[in-house]
Amino acid sequence: MLEQKALVTGATAGLGRAVALALAEQGAHVVVHGRDAKRANAVVERIAEAGGKAEACLVDLGSLAQVRDLAEQVGEVGLLVNNAGVGAGRPPYRKRELSADGHELRLAVNYLAPVLLTRRLLSGLGSGARIVNVGSVGQAPVDFADLRLDRGYRGSEAYFRSKFALAAFTFDLAAELDGRDVTVNCVHPASLMNTHMVRESLIPPMSTVGTGAKAMLNVATGAAGERSGRYFDGLNPAPAHEGTYDLATRARLREATAEMLASFL
Repeated sequence: MLEQKALVTGATAGLGRAVALALAEQGAHVVVHGRDAKRANAVVERIAEAGGKAEACLVDLGSLAQVRDLAEQVGEVGLLVNNAGVGAGRPPYRKRELSADGHELRLAVNYLAPVLLTRRLLSGLGSGARIVNVGSVGQAPVDFADLRLDRGYRGSEAYFRSKFALAAFTFDLAAELDGRDVTVNCVHPASLMNTHMVRESLIPPMSTVGTGAKAMLNVATGAAGERSGRYFDGLNPAPAHEGTYDLATRARLREATAEMLASFL
């Protein structure tokens, strides 16, 4: 039994919902994050009906101020699952959107939000705490000269860059936390799960949400999560994009990220 507080972002549907329900079954007090009150409360009620503990927390991760507020509302947690994300969108993927703070939306939600949330929660992570970032096999190096993707925008490229950045952050944070009993890992749960994100892209699903949830729990609560700084493809440790291991690239990303988050850290 977990008997700890677990925050799952994007927990009102798809993979996040499946992970939240599974964590509750294992005894965790689950903080169900979402943007829609009806859907969030439905997950909370289902957990309660099964004898578990849960609470809803409504926040738009496209606003860094709200991400900061989420960390303050939640307080100390033993498990953080950064699951919420924005996919490539509907083909031809050319619609560029900006977040409330003026950042490219996929970078903001898929990368800046989990980084800020993690940073704000770090001081309250006790011994044995775990951070699990939902990654993707689709990864593309960040263009530091065009972080908003003002030139030749494609949603798929924006998505791949955000997941590259999240993997690089995972490895950077693992090195930072070395010697502290807190682990951080990145997981590609499964390819093309049957979720809204995949269906929106008009690509036929090839994996189930259950398969993805199993991979997430393998790291979130299983023995695989006892080690830090790893990337998983499903249930198995695997190499991420080679650029995510480059120290110079990670240093540039760390500097650029700190600048973008300066007002909220």
